[in-house]
Amino acid sequence: MKLLLVLGSDDNYDVISRNTAPLGFELIRYRHVLKAMDNIDEIDPAAIIISARDFPRHWKVLVQFIRSERSKEACPIIILKGTNFNDEETSKALFLGVNGILGDMLENRDDIDSLHDILGHSRPADRGQKERHFFVEPWHRTGLLIANLLDKSIIIGDIKTISANGLSFSPAKPLPEKAVILNKELRECSLRVGDAILAPVCRISGVDKDISLEFISFPDDERPLYDHYLEEFKLQDAVIEAVD
Repeated sequence: MKLLLVLGSDDNYDVISRNTAPLGFELIRYRHVLKAMDNIDEIDPAAIIISARDFPRHWKVLVQFIRSERSKEACPIIILKGTNFNDEETSKALFLGVNGILGDMLENRDDIDSLHDILGHSRPADRGQKERHFFVEPWHRTGLLIANLLDKSIIIGDIKTISANGLSFSPAKPLPEKAVILNKELRECSLRVGDAILAPVCRISGVDKDISLEFISFPDDERPLYDHYLEEFKLQDAVIEAVD
């Protein structure tokens, strides 16, 4: 499942990479619009993100080219707007068929939630319905321990996001390259959510600055505990948003 990034500069790549990691995309980046157009059939991306700040004139050409063969449902397009992206540019983008227009650096929660919502539609049908990812704060009482695939030593990680089907985490220490294998199944995981300690079987679904894990299964009595915690998490999140 490929996410095509058409970005001329480097400053927003890490931001995009970090915030799409939980979704499990393979990121493919082009710095030139023409090269992206030449290779789009070969890449066959599930979704595309284009920086209008980096390509203020050519993003429209690229969107028209994509929409000539790929619908909004088949291939969502997200435009990252810069400071000069005015109402007229917004109208043009929507007319051309983009799925979303977000801040260039994804600086607020609304932009990140919109990013997840749009890209969630482009994931394979067997992944289930659109999935929301929640950002974890220290007071949420979460923790993760997994066994290193190389030597079975314990890897400690800080959980960054959680969802119904998985999580992303940042290891406390850098891991050897061979210790993290995409699609590898992890059977020795210890996940803390609130007062509960769970033992899900996980799969590595994405590797970048953070590591994304997808839940494969829980012991029989543990899935309801996780679902209950996630519902409480959603309520807390809703209360905080209401206060803000």
